[in-house]
Amino acid sequence: MSIEGYAIRNANRDEVDLIISWADQEGWNPGLNDAEAFYGTDPNGFFLGILDGLPVASISAVAYNNSFGFLGFYIVEPSLRGRGLGTGVWNAGMKYLGDRNIGLDGVLAQQKLYERLGFRLCYRSVRQQGSGTGLESKTEGIKYLSEVPLDDLLAYDDRFFPVPRHVFANLWIRQTGGIALAAVSNGGLAGYGLLRQCHIGYKIGPLFADDEDAAESLYRALCGHAPQGAPVFLDTPAVNPAALELARRHRMNPVFETVRMYNKGDPHLPVAQIYGVTSFELG
Repeated sequence: MSIEGYAIRNANRDEVDLIISWADQEGWNPGLNDAEAFYGTDPNGFFLGILDGLPVASISAVAYNNSFGFLGFYIVEPSLRGRGLGTGVWNAGMKYLGDRNIGLDGVLAQQKLYERLGFRLCYRSVRQQGSGTGLESKTEGIKYLSEVPLDDLLAYDDRFFPVPRHVFANLWIRQTGGIALAAVSNGGLAGYGLLRQCHIGYKIGPLFADDEDAAESLYRALCGHAPQGAPVFLDTPAVNPAALELARRHRMNPVFETVRMYNKGDPHLPVAQIYGVTSFELG
């Protein structure tokens, strides 16, 4: 569908801030400092739809390597929806990612649309809301992630993503204001997590752990770095009963759901050890 005066182009770094502000308006509650890590992972992977000189639509299509990419930030200005503007940025993102296996976290209302576009459901994720405790303390077995050798962290993260994402991970764990912690057992890494400030409260993501004890220790320690009573969110894969139980144990309430989908097959991640998804925008 061709619309007079409509064009698609790459977004620059400042425009990624604009796209994130749109995501906030949609109620997705992105992190205050996400843009640097997102854009730095793939500066060519963000697209804007421009109508009469103004940005009105967006999508991110981040290529992690030659075999895997992830879609996010698929947004059209609400007053202009239904005119095919989204199709334009979607097509640009899909063309950019080419023959890669592509993942996305879609809102439930769009699941049928994504299925028509060739994506298949892998699992649901449930955004849980709890509260910070403000109880910073030195917990046995918990260290700041900066105390762990970087190579160990990157090798550990490799287990939980379809392909290595070392550029992203390096930026993510060092983002401004983020608190990154590691669970250590028998001298080795047994889990890690990051708490970051969002437009509303804080999010924990990722939260990866070898077992329930490590996940519990990390969750408690991360919540301790959030002010007492501040909202804390955790995006739990519904296929991990231990993650759902952790949320129930800490009196978290479900507030939002997404569907993780892929267009070329489930990469078979160890979901039993994924207690919190890194982000719905970049996987």
